[in-house]
Amino acid sequence: MSAILVINSGSSSLKYSLIDIEQENLLASGLIERIGQDASPVAHTVRPAADGDAMPTVLDATYRSDRPIADHAGAFEVMREQFAAHGPSLEEHRPVAVGHRVVHGGARFYAPTLIDADVERQIEELAVLAPLHNPANLAGILAARAVFEEVPHVAVFDTAFHQTLPPAAYTYAIDAALAAEHRVRRYGFHGTSHQFVSESAAAFLGRDLAGLRQLVFHLGNGASVTAIDGGRSVETSMGLTPLEGLVMGTRSGDIDPAALVHLSRRAGLSIDELDALLNTRSGLAGLAGRSDMRDILAGVDADDEAAMLAFDVYVHRLRAYAGAYIAQLGGVDVISFTAGVGENAAPVRAAAMATLGFAGVEIDPVRNEARERGIRRISTDASPVAVLVVPTDEELQIARQTAELL
Repeated sequence: MSAILVINSGSSSLKYSLIDIEQENLLASGLIERIGQDASPVAHTVRPAADGDAMPTVLDATYRSDRPIADHAGAFEVMREQFAAHGPSLEEHRPVAVGHRVVHGGARFYAPTLIDADVERQIEELAVLAPLHNPANLAGILAARAVFEEVPHVAVFDTAFHQTLPPAAYTYAIDAALAAEHRVRRYGFHGTSHQFVSESAAAFLGRDLAGLRQLVFHLGNGASVTAIDGGRSVETSMGLTPLEGLVMGTRSGDIDPAALVHLSRRAGLSIDELDALLNTRSGLAGLAGRSDMRDILAGVDADDEAAMLAFDVYVHRLRAYAGAYIAQLGGVDVISFTAGVGENAAPVRAAAMATLGFAGVEIDPVRNEARERGIRRISTDASPVAVLVVPTDEELQIARQTAELL
């Protein structure tokens, strides 16, 4: 069995998955949180092996504990302890490679990349574009390479899928020399998810990826939409940072830049205060005091005016981007929804698609409301545009790209 260990390292967390890449089976996964604090919750989940093609008769087993964990190096030792105590054995399923999620690859990294000292240095340099993410990603890489020093480590960048954007899509209309000096351009994010979902949608429909015009809405606490033509990203809503574009849980998405100048002059907000406003006190939280779409929908059902406005603003932005991207593509064949909101919030999907009849979109209300698992179609059989719900699996995509590189 060829196992690949996938690592997603946050500033105070470590998420991991051990995947049998030959069968594309998840063997185990885990999450260690609050690294560096007094108590770090640890959750290690083991997936039972299937008997041939049969479904497992035993449910996943999750083992939980709390302990102080000082840093990412300590977190990796705890991860190894979890595998040793609860399985599967890393001796029997020794990883042949480790795949790492890295948020920002700038314009330098357009494909999965074998990690060496020079790549580590460049990831650190790119932290200026992703100060909350790249340093944490690098901390995970350094800790993992110390523990699994005998196997190759591969960086898979969130931005890489969007390196196919044409200049007209990634260029901002500001002073060109200044933009070039400071690397100001659209990079896009959630690329691993957008690629996985678009490829999965084509396979589900039995269609050639190269012949499809697709929109993928990745709607979670962070949210983005990408226009994909023939498997290539040609337009995406997030920009230099993950702040631009759609309304999100705590992020504003699009806003007139002059509003920030106005708030600086009139309200006396500093650069750091404006940054905090846009990233942590805006979006659904800023509009309704709640960042979770489930709470917003409950508020809508209760006729809460703030929740209803937040929902309307959220959907308005979805429709605006859908229309614009359909125009850029010259039409659309497939629209997919993924991530927490996209996969589970039927009212959001219905409202977002309600005005797209002109483009050939026809939603089946019963299919849309059904609480089924796995990839499924929510448009009618007669709809010229296939509208799908596609559960994303960024860890599997990272494992696939790691295996393909090696």
